[in-house]
Order: sequence, then structure tokens, then C-alpha cells
Amino acid sequence: MDWKEVLRRRLATPNTGLNRKKSEQELKDEEMDLFTKYYSEWKGAGKNTNEFYKIIPRFYYRLPAEDEVLLQKLREESRAVFLQRKSRELLDNEELQNLWFLLDKHQTPPMIGEEAMINYESFLKVGEKAGPKCKQFFTAKVFAKLFHTDSYGRISIMHFFNYVMRKVWLHQTRIGLSLYDVAGQGYLRESDLENYILELIPTLPQLDGLEKSFYSFYVCTAVRKFFFFLDPLRTGQYLNLDKDHNGMLSKEELSRYGTATMTNVFLDRVFQECLTYDGEMDYKTYLDFVLALENRKEPAALQYIFKLLDIENKGYLNVFSLNYFFRAIQELMKIHGQDPVSFQDVKDEIFDMVKPKDPLKISLQDLINSNQGDTVTTILIDLNGFWTYENREALVANDSENSADLDDT
Repeated sequence: MDWKEVLRRRLATPNTGLNRKKSEQELKDEEMDLFTKYYSEWKGAGKNTNEFYKIIPRFYYRLPAEDEVLLQKLREESRAVFLQRKSRELLDNEELQNLWFLLDKHQTPPMIGEEAMINYESFLKVGEKAGPKCKQFFTAKVFAKLFHTDSYGRISIMHFFNYVMRKVWLHQTRIGLSLYDVAGQGYLRESDLENYILELIPTLPQLDGLEKSFYSFYVCTAVRKFFFFLDPLRTGQYLNLDKDHNGMLSKEELSRYGTATMTNVFLDRVFQECLTYDGEMDYKTYLDFVLALENRKEPAALQYIFKLLDIENKGYLNVFSLNYFFRAIQELMKIHGQDPVSFQDVKDEIFDMVKPKDPLKISLQDLINSNQGDTVTTILIDLNGFWTYENREALVANDSENSADLDDT
């Protein structure tokens, strides 16, 4: 008996509920038996190996080539039909209104303030009347997820309805995004997401006043932000930094970013590691830079900055790399007439904050786990950031005095 016959018989076996559920070990043993059987047949096939391969179910389908226009059109049409079917499976406005009516009709007293509640028995009754599209929402798991501390064992009708609405909106969004998946591979490329955002702009009331000449900047900013955080803004500043108006930023132009107190050593590393064109940074690279600096508590941002600080590309920061960047901070302190700070003291503070697994090396994961990554990176690359950290106690005391003065008035 071949594997197809085994599968056919299994599927034909009625699910009466009396069949004993197999244990995990039994399933593993059965899987091993099948593997051994087919492997033995394959080894014994000899010159007829190709015949054995024919019984393996097909699992790979080649994408149509560019010149196979008919196949491409067929694939696009089948995807469109599939997405339309998925869209029809979602609750429409009329069905959502009917669901709300049923929930309100079956609410379980007593009322708690203005909050309508429903118990599990009534919850199941609504599920039976709401129709097949709603079946997925009326489960014990969903009820338990939304249950909190009601002494009558009920859940909030409003919370449940909002849960259903969010699920519907989520699936609607996924279907909408899938329409822009030109390659049909289950993901959006940067160009696909750009098209989606561009066509979305006219539907956003918040952007009614946005001039069309700025659409490309808005689209680029939004897309880069998605890709920065999902793939491991103060963008108006970009135009102000670009003094020669060539659409690119030189190191000298970028040095004026923020409080203009980042060290030249750090900026050198930015231009060494990041994609540039003839030594200048384009808008997309600038957005990555801004996102990293303005979200230094996020793992994606720390990964970006860590790569710049890891000058030896060893996967960790040691005393040498810390000293390499802090010397530039010391130089700026001298230029601004500030009292010098010992590197030894700063180094000890950094290791005390991070508490790395290896007492001589700080890995990216150490920085993330410490929840001090934003502070450590700031004091190594930005004079203003280091000054704020160094004078944190005095600043807190000053804020307290100012608050006290305000209270007195």
C-alpha cells in the first residue's frame, strides 16, 4: 500500500469522537516508520529513482518569466479572484450593525453603570444567530480573553464588539496591502509600499493641505519608517540642512543636525558605513539616520548605532572602541572651555550601567538587555548628550527649585 492509499484511508475514517487521540510520541514513531519505509524504497529503487520521485507531492511552482505574458496574466487574475473571495468573507457594515443589535438584545443584567454585559450562555446564542461569518469570534477562547473581573462571569458587549471591529479592519488592511504585492510572494517591496502610500494620501483628511510637490517626500518618509522598524520625523530639517540645494547632504551639512554637537569621529563613521553617493547622503539614508537617533531605546535603532561604534567589526565594544569615540568628546569639551573628564571614570560608568556578560566586552544584546543603550550611545557621540548626562543631578535639582518657585506664586 503506497502513501496515497494510507492518506485516503485516514481521511475516509469517520471522526466519531470515539477515536483515541494519539500521543506526541506515537505520532513521532509513526512519522519515523513512514520515513524509514519510503527511504528504504528509495534506496532500493536503483536506476528507477526518478520513478520514486514522482510520488512526492508537488510543492514548488515556478514563477512565470517576464516573456510569459499569458501565465503572468493568469496568475494576477487568480490572485485578484482569491483576494475578492477573502474580502467577501469579511463582515460588511450591515452585518456589523446586525451583530450589534443581537448583542444589545441579549445583554445580561444587571447593568454596571452604563456598561452593557453578556454572559457566556447568551454569548453562544448570539453566535448561533449572527451567521457563519461571525462563527470565528464566538469561541470560548475569545470570551476568556475579554473576561476580566465581573463577579457574574460576563464580558463587556462594547469590548467584544470593538474586538470584532479591529479584527475586521485588520483583515481589510491586509487584503488591501496584498493588492500591491506585485510579485505575489506574500510581502511588499519598498516600491510596492510607496505605491500604496501614494494612493492612500488623497483619502487622509490630515493631509488635505499637503501640496502635491511634497507627496514624494511624505511617501519616502513614511515608507522608510515602516522598513526601519519592521525589517531589522523630523524631515523638514533635511531641506534646511541641504545648504547647496543639490538634494544631498555632505558631512559638513549633516553636522548641523539637531544641536550640532555630534563629534566628527562619529560623523566619519556614518559616512563610512552608510550608503552615500560621491561622499554625500541621500534622503533615504538620512531618514534611517534620523530614525536611529530619535528612537535610541528601540533595538532596531541600537543595532544601527552599534554597527557604527563597532569600528573593528568584532561584534562587540571594548575599551579601545569606547576610548576612540570618547576622545572626540574630550576634544570638544576643551574647545568649549569645559573641564576635562577622565575616560577611566566614563568607561567604568558605562560598564556598570550595561553589566555585560563578558566584563571586557559589550555586545549589542548587552546594550539592549541593560535598557541603558540610549544613554551609553548618547554620551559617546554627542557633546550635548554627554553634558546632560554628566550634569543630570544638578539639572534635576534645578527643576525641583523651579517647581517650588511656581508653587509659591
